[in-house]
Parts: sequence; structure tokens; C-alpha cells
Amino acid sequence: MVSSSRDTAHSGLFYFTQGWKLVTLPGVRRFVILPLLVNIVLMGGAFWWLFSRLDTWIPSLMSHVPDWLQWLSYLLWPIVVISILLVFGYFFSTLANWIAAPFNGLLAEQLEARLTGATPPDTGVLGVLKDVPRIMKREWQKLAWYLPRALLLLILYFIPGIGQTVAPVLWFLFSAWMLSIQYCDYPFDNHKVPFKAMRVALRERKIINMQFGALTSLFTMIPVLNLVVMPVAVCGATAMWVDCYREKHAAWH
Repeated sequence: MVSSSRDTAHSGLFYFTQGWKLVTLPGVRRFVILPLLVNIVLMGGAFWWLFSRLDTWIPSLMSHVPDWLQWLSYLLWPIVVISILLVFGYFFSTLANWIAAPFNGLLAEQLEARLTGATPPDTGVLGVLKDVPRIMKREWQKLAWYLPRALLLLILYFIPGIGQTVAPVLWFLFSAWMLSIQYCDYPFDNHKVPFKAMRVALRERKIINMQFGALTSLFTMIPVLNLVVMPVAVCGATAMWVDCYREKHAAWH
């Protein structure tokens, strides 16, 4: 269980670990089912298709390695594989979050109520339906913010040398930060905190959020585990909200 004292921050590892425990709480499990099903169908199908294409994609990417780096091919090959998994995992986790956004928001709301004893407004199916337009608008805000940055990093992959060495590291750091924003945004949005204000709040605890996002990013690359990571990350991010941000930003108590 998260700390009962307010504004008590732990590490990103702590909150990610808490996510695995919180998804099994009685009364919370039923709100996990729909996000879990969305993730299993989308991520399962996507990674099955990916692994059927890796044997053609990897040689194509390796062909961009300049001659002066050929002696590092045995080291660059696993970096290329990890890069594909990172980009692919981030893209489809983003798509899954779009589809499951209303259910993820509901999961975050119900878990917060369970952890704090607070009573959220407009609970239930009608409340979710009423909030769908606002939730989708928020998803568009996130997409408009990070799509240009993602495209810039993807361009780096096609620069010889840089694309096989520096770009994967930058992409991992970027995906860690963006996944932290993605999952932490659910409890923030439940309290109508503006997207810009939410980003400012996360930057104040950037190390914790980078740790949390990095672990989430890693688990999106691991077959089987990536099928369940979405509700786990929502629960972990909600626990972080309760400990670190709720006292200052909550709209209901």
C-alpha cells in the first residue's frame, strides 16, 4: 500500500512495483479487466506481427551502418533489435492507451478513492460516457505535444552511425519520459489539472518519473509481460499521484 502520509515520495521503482500489487486489490480488479483486454488484443497482435518481420527489417537497418563501423556489427545488431522493440512498443502502447483512455481514467479514479477514502464525482458508466469527449481531447493534446519530438528522433535513426549508436539511447530516454506523462496524466486529468500544469509538476520530480517511465518502457518490450503492463502502470502512477501530487492538485477530497 502507498504511504499514508502526504507528499511522501518514493522511487520510481517503488511505484512501479506497487502497481503490480494494486491491480489485485479487491474492488479494483473489475476496473482492470477492460484496459487489460484492450492491451492483450492490441499488443499481442502487434508483437506477433513484429516478430514475423524482424528477419527482414534487421538486415535492412544494418545496411545503413557505414564501412568504418562494420567492425562493431556484432555489437550494433542487438542495439538495432532493441531499437525496433522500443519504437514498436512505444507506438502500440500509445495506440492502446488511446483506445483504453476512458477505462484507464476510471481505473485511476477508483483506485485513488480506495487508497484515500475520498469520494470521486460522477462514478459509474454514465460518468465515464460524459467524460469521453474531454478525455479524448486530452489525448489529442498529448499527441500534439510529443509527435513532433518523436518524428525528430525517428529521423536520427536514418543518419549513418548516429542511427545505430546515439539514437537508441535518446529514444529510450524519450519514451521513458513520455510513458511517465502518459500514465501519470490519468489521475491528473481526473482532477481537471491542465496538461501544461501537469508537465510542470512532473518535472519537479523528474528523476522519480524517469525511473517509473523507464521501467514501463522496458516492460513494453518483454513478450507476455507487455500484455499486462498498461493497468499496472496506471495503478503505479495513481499511487505516485496520491503520495506526491494529490495534496496540491486534487479537485475533490
